[in-house]
Amino acid sequence: MIELTLPFPPSLNRYYRSPNTGPLAGRTLISQEGRQYRKDVDNCLTLARTHSVGFRRVKVDIEARMPDRRTRDLDNLPKALFDALTHAGLWYDDSQIDDYRVWRSPVMGGLVIVRVELLEAPT
Repeated sequence: MIELTLPFPPSLNRYYRSPNTGPLAGRTLISQEGRQYRKDVDNCLTLARTHSVGFRRVKVDIEARMPDRRTRDLDNLPKALFDALTHAGLWYDDSQIDDYRVWRSPVMGGLVIVRVELLEAPT
């Protein structure tokens, strides 16, 4: 099992941006905040000396420790987190996730604890 303590991801509204004008108009891009979050996650994986799971199927458990008492939907949280973990090389693609759970911890802190478990290969 791999356990990582990572910064709390930005909301999807801040992770992506869609320019209205210019050559990139109509495209959806990762914002500066989203790119910084990717770098932060990459640095956390490097410091933790975490190895890639390669192409293995995985189960992911996410403990969300909210940064403040604002109301947040838990279904928004995994997209930016999984994108950053894919970019950092933890797995080849987040389509390898066969099972995941996201739960709100009563402990505050503005971070997420991610536990990744390798699944048995199908027979």
